[in-house]
Amino acid sequence: MENYIVSARKYRPSTFDSVVGQRALTTTLKNAIATGKLAHAYLFCGPRGVGKTTCARIFAKTINCLSPTADGEACNQCESCQAFNEQRSYNIHELDAASNNSVDDIRILIDQVRIPPQIGKYKVYIIDEVHMLSQSAFNAFLKTLEEPPHHAIFILATTEKHKILPTILSRCQIYDFNRISVQDTVEHLQYVAQKEGIQAELEALNVIAQKADGGMRDALSIFDQVASFTNGNITYQGVIENLNVLDYEYYFQLTDQFLNNKVSDAMLLLNDILKKGFDAHHFMTGLTSHFRDLLVSKDPITLPLLEVGASIRERYQAQAQKCDQRFLYRAMKLCNDCDLSYRASKNKRLLVELTLIQCAQLTLPDADDLSGGRSPKKRLKPLFKQQATQTVAMQPKSQTNVAAAPAQPVATNGSMGRKSPLPERKEERKIPVIKAGQIGMSIRHFQSSPNPVKETKQTVTPTSVAKNDYEDFMFNEKDLKHYWMEFAMNLPAEEKAHAARMQNTSPKLLNDTTFEIGVDNDMVAKYMNQMIPVIQNYMREKLHNRKITMTIRVLEGKEVVRAYSQTERFQLMSQKNPKLMKMKEVFGLELA
Repeated sequence: MENYIVSARKYRPSTFDSVVGQRALTTTLKNAIATGKLAHAYLFCGPRGVGKTTCARIFAKTINCLSPTADGEACNQCESCQAFNEQRSYNIHELDAASNNSVDDIRILIDQVRIPPQIGKYKVYIIDEVHMLSQSAFNAFLKTLEEPPHHAIFILATTEKHKILPTILSRCQIYDFNRISVQDTVEHLQYVAQKEGIQAELEALNVIAQKADGGMRDALSIFDQVASFTNGNITYQGVIENLNVLDYEYYFQLTDQFLNNKVSDAMLLLNDILKKGFDAHHFMTGLTSHFRDLLVSKDPITLPLLEVGASIRERYQAQAQKCDQRFLYRAMKLCNDCDLSYRASKNKRLLVELTLIQCAQLTLPDADDLSGGRSPKKRLKPLFKQQATQTVAMQPKSQTNVAAAPAQPVATNGSMGRKSPLPERKEERKIPVIKAGQIGMSIRHFQSSPNPVKETKQTVTPTSVAKNDYEDFMFNEKDLKHYWMEFAMNLPAEEKAHAARMQNTSPKLLNDTTFEIGVDNDMVAKYMNQMIPVIQNYMREKLHNRKITMTIRVLEGKEVVRAYSQTERFQLMSQKNPKLMKMKEVFGLELA
C-alpha cells in the first residue's frame, strides 16, 4: 500500500504564489529578492499554522536559486532547488529552539555561520520557536545576529513575539502574519477536495474553516479527519456530528422562541443541547455570535462581515428582518454578561437559564424602554401572573379582612426599618442572651465606607424613634461582651488586624449604661476613639438602649498582659515548680 501523506504536508506551498492569505508579505519578500535588498535577519511572527516556516523555506530556496523566474519565484530545476526539494541542501539549516535552547547550541550555530556556502550565494538559518531560547542563549546570539558574515541570513519564527528580547527585535525585520480568513480557507479546501476527488458541501467546508480559527494547518487536519469519517463525501451534517459542533438550527429556533416569548420551549431546547454533551459556556458564546451575525445581516453595508455559506446567509437575512435592533442589542448584552459571569458562578446552568428567560422577555409590551446597547434591567417578569390573580380572588373574605387590617406599631430597627430582633418584654427589663447565629448584622454602612466616622452621620439611631414608642432595656456585661465580639467578627477584611485586637479586648461595664475599653497604647486609643460613634450606635441598636456610652483608657504598664512564648511559659512554670526543670534534665526533654 502506498504511503499516506496528510494534506497539511502534501499540499504545503512550494512557491510564494501558492501561499494562502499572506499576499502582502509574500509580495514584499519577492520584491526584496528581485531588487537584491535582503536584510541579514528576519522575524516571522503570528498564530500557528498560517505559513511562517513555509514562507521561510520558500524564501531560503528562492534566494539561492541559480536561475529564478521573471516573477521572482524559484525555478525548481537548478542544483540548488533540487537539493532543497530533496532535503539534502547544505545551505539551509533549520534549528528547533524548543529542544535546542541552550548556550552550547547557539555556539555550535555561530561556528557553522563562519563557513561560506559551497553552492549558491547564501547560507540561511531558520530558527523555529525562537522565543524558547534561554536568556543566556539570546545574549550569546546578539553579536552574531547584529553583524553576521555577508553570506549568512537568519530567519526567526515564533508564535509569541512578546517573549523575545527587545535587543533581538531591534536587529530584525519583523513580518507579522495574519490569521487566514474563512473565505480563503474555504477556497483552499475546495482546491484540495478537487485534487483528492472528494465531494464536499460548501456549508461543511465553512464549518471546518471556522473551527480552524485562522490556521490552515488545523483546517487541513480537520479536513482529513472528516473525510475519513464521511468516506470521501463531506456533508454539513457529517461535519457537525464528527466535530461535535452546535448546528445553526438550534440558534435559529431559539431566536424564534425569544421573539414569541416562549420561555418553556427555550428551557427545553437548552436541556436538549446539554443532554447531547455540549458545554453550556460554549453554547452561550455561540448564541452571542448568532445575535451578532443577525445584527450585521440587517444592513447591506455590514453584510460582508457575515462569514457563512450561501444558504445559511439567506436564513440570517430572513430572520434578521424579524428582529428589532433594540432586541438584538439587549440580547447581546445579556449573553455577554452571562459569558463574563460564567466562570465565577456556582450554579452555571441556572445562570444560563436565567439569561434565556430574560432574553425571552425582551419583546414583551411592558419591557424596559432601553436601546443603544445599554444594559437592560435584570428583572424577571412574573410567568404565572394569571394563576396568582385567581388565587387571590378565591381567598375567603375573612383572610381578606385580616390582610386589610392596619398593622400594629412595632419597634423598628434604626438603620434598616425592620422589627427589632430583641423581644419586647415589658414585665422584665432585662433582655435574654441571644446566640450569634440567631441574629443578623447591620453594619453595611461601616463596611462600605473607608472613613467610619463620616458614615455615622447618616446612620439613624434608636433615638430617632418617638419617645412614646421606645423603651430602654437593661443589659448586663455578658450581653455587652457578646455583641462586642459579634461586631469584631463582622468587620471587613481590610480591618482584620483591628478585628483581632478587638477580639482580644474585653469591655468592662462601669455602670448601667457606660462601658470601658482598655487599650495598650495611644495609637490603638486613637483608632478606637474614631470607632466610638459606630460602636455606640451598634450597641444601642442591638441592646435596645439609647443611653449606652463607650469610653477608652490606656492601660498602665503593669496592667498590660502580653503573650508569652512556649520557652517563657516553661521558665515561669519552673520558677513556681523547680521539679519541672529536674524532670526535663533527667528525661532529656525538649520543647516542641
